[in-house]
Amino acid sequence: MTTIHPTAIVNANAKLGTNVTIGPFTIVEDNVEVGDDTSIASNVLLASGARIGQGCKIHNGAVIATHPQDLKFGGEMTTFEIGDHTTVREFCTLNRGTHERGKSTVGSNCLLMAYVHIAHDCFVGSNVILANSVQIAGHVTIEDWAIIGGLSGVHQFCHIGQHVMIGGGFRATQDVPPYILASEEPLRFCGLNSIGLRRRGFSEAAMSSLKKAYRLLYRSHLNVSQAVEKIKTEVNMTPEVQNVLQFIEKADRGLI
Repeated sequence: MTTIHPTAIVNANAKLGTNVTIGPFTIVEDNVEVGDDTSIASNVLLASGARIGQGCKIHNGAVIATHPQDLKFGGEMTTFEIGDHTTVREFCTLNRGTHERGKSTVGSNCLLMAYVHIAHDCFVGSNVILANSVQIAGHVTIEDWAIIGGLSGVHQFCHIGQHVMIGGGFRATQDVPPYILASEEPLRFCGLNSIGLRRRGFSEAAMSSLKKAYRLLYRSHLNVSQAVEKIKTEVNMTPEVQNVLQFIEKADRGLI
């Protein structure tokens, strides 16, 4: 059974699933879709274009699918989409896309802690954790299982690889390749995310190949092109190493 507090304002055209809870003083505009078993706390704004999956938890004061902070935005109809079982904590601000991508997206089983900002045209994968006050600029891609520490910022158009862990209070102004730890100022490679990878079931053989690949990329004093050629000839081509090479090939902003 869906429960709507008497002080909430819910547009008649909004599509609500079953067992949805909407708290006091929350506003749900038209062209909003909310999945089954999702709870929406007090003083939340679900603006036109919000798409919320099943089993999500939206906490007090969150603002979802408001207009992009982009001077090129012309009022076009775009969306902000959130997958299933994702938690959005207090006062997060999540902006919908522009005509360039048409949407911003956050995947399933994510945790966005308080005061996170995700700008227009972003793609955030599943099982991602963004700690308190992480600020994500426009056109950023964050792959599955990434963790970004509190008060960190990500520059527009950056690409954060899967299973990356970035420490708190840093700035990512270039692409961060997958499976690594990154910290310090300026942000740099600080080793493999070994603990996180073990927790997620990566084999020692896979991690050994990744360590060899990253040793060549970051510790051999070769340039990136030379390191890539060495990796291709000297490292076992596991799926993880192939992912690293594909990431490097597509890196537009250079690597940290």
